[in-house]
Amino acid sequence: MRKHYLDNIRWITVAIVVLYHVFYMYNAEGIPGVVGKITNMNVQYQDLFQYIVYPWIMPVLFIVSGISSRLYLDRHTAKEFVRSRTAKCLVPTTIGLLAFQFIQGYVNASLSNALVNTREGMQGMPAPVVFLVCAIICIASGQGVLWYIQMLWLFSLALLLIRLIDKDRLWKVCAGTPVWVIVLLAVPVYLAGQIGNTPLIVVYRFGLYFFVFLLGYFVFSHDEVIERMKKYFLLFLIPAIGLGTAFCIIYFGKNYADNPVYRSPLFLAYSYFSCMAIIACAARFGDVANPFTQWMSKRSFGLYIFHYLGISSVGLFLVRPGLVPPVAAYLLSTVAGFAGAYLLYEIISRIPVYRWMVLGMKGKKK
Repeated sequence: MRKHYLDNIRWITVAIVVLYHVFYMYNAEGIPGVVGKITNMNVQYQDLFQYIVYPWIMPVLFIVSGISSRLYLDRHTAKEFVRSRTAKCLVPTTIGLLAFQFIQGYVNASLSNALVNTREGMQGMPAPVVFLVCAIICIASGQGVLWYIQMLWLFSLALLLIRLIDKDRLWKVCAGTPVWVIVLLAVPVYLAGQIGNTPLIVVYRFGLYFFVFLLGYFVFSHDEVIERMKKYFLLFLIPAIGLGTAFCIIYFGKNYADNPVYRSPLFLAYSYFSCMAIIACAARFGDVANPFTQWMSKRSFGLYIFHYLGISSVGLFLVRPGLVPPVAAYLLSTVAGFAGAYLLYEIISRIPVYRWMVLGMKGKKK
């Protein structure tokens, strides 16, 4: 039977990612590459949303990806797994970068002033040079939002190697993981958060994301483990709320997306317990499906791939020139993030060949 709570975690988290990027685009914490502060407020309290969600939105997606990998491999061969992940993850981050995502590179370059007077300066450049520059900038900025599926592809290949060595021995042992061990797993999560962090493009946190991906595969793919977590969901939810409150109080106003904050014990503890609370509560209360959740779930990948282009374009062409007031900036960016992404998805997913290059989709769209 399909685990609907995983679908619901995925599409709800992606929707939160869209909202996060709206606030991120106009943050007052000095995080580069965006429009930045647009209000006259001494303190932009709306920025608190970023601190509430940033520590856990990507870890929980990697955990769900690890669980989904196990479920897929239970029904498919390793060859089919590689083929599927390559089409869905590698193709959009390579061929798709040249077919579509270079547009995001142009917008990123303009927002970050990577080129002096980018739009004006590019007007005199040959089209191939403009194209190449935009593609390079998109790569240098973590490929926009594509870094997640890029890392997921690498993790999937590493997982197959681990499976060859492990032969399900560790996976079977993890079926008996008690709740108190799940709580103590916060310690290795903290240690994993200290390694594999790239210094320039901070979104690449190989140690943390690979470890929680493996936790999803080995531990949280077991129904027995999920049943225990459902029973003791408050054991995760209450600490998550307390740690989140402390994190926001202590670090509000600081760059939460870079060292030393994202390596701090409080950041990683809040991240881990939030992920556990989300999984436990979703499994207990959110294992449902209806036409709306199914519609959102089927389009969550397209929403993730395309949402940032709409948000950043509104920021570049409407907000930075001062054409709209701050309230309208947030509203228009939100609409552009959701509606723009869904529109692009519906159009591109219907174009033969091109949908494979941008979205990794084969065959006719149903």
